[in-house]
Amino acid sequence: MNTIEAIYKRRAVKAFDATHKLSADEERTLLEATIQAPTSFNIQHWRIVIFRDPELRAKLRKQFGNDQAQITDASLLVLFTADIKAWAKNPERYWANAPDEVADLLVNWMGPFHEGREWLQRDEAQRSIGIAMQTMMLAAQDMGYQSCPMIGYEIEQVAELIKLPEDYVMGPMVAIGKGTSEPWPKPGQLPLDELLVEDSF
Repeated sequence: MNTIEAIYKRRAVKAFDATHKLSADEERTLLEATIQAPTSFNIQHWRIVIFRDPELRAKLRKQFGNDQAQITDASLLVLFTADIKAWAKNPERYWANAPDEVADLLVNWMGPFHEGREWLQRDEAQRSIGIAMQTMMLAAQDMGYQSCPMIGYEIEQVAELIKLPEDYVMGPMVAIGKGTSEPWPKPGQLPLDELLVEDSF
């Protein structure tokens, strides 16, 4: 499957084969592809929580997930979080393989760019989550799996359940697996000329 085909075929699937499991190699392939997503300053803010315990997933579904079946039935359930202070935590490691002059430039720029701009730190973390999520869903589609991005859960309670660190933010969940029903028809894309702005509004 080529990239354009994967983009058009990717849909939010709500029903999954609860008996299907991804192999360890498939899961590794999917996650390694996910973390190829770009991030500002190569900070790689994302921290991906994988829910493996069936009892925990059942609790998530019943107590915090509005009884969405994909929480328990998908082969893989991941929660995207991000470290909003990642820019300040040993930033030289993000450029370990770059030429010294490039690494020095970007590592030394990282602090002044982020310091005192909490709104930017949060925005960049959420942008990084969004790009990584789309990368994961397209990779899953290419591997023959379906996906469902999910924000319809009790964010504060799940953050407490996973012991989310204080300087992290919560993002959506993504369910991955073998879909068992066709997705709903596309509700309708706005025409491109309504969304496209050239040079200024």
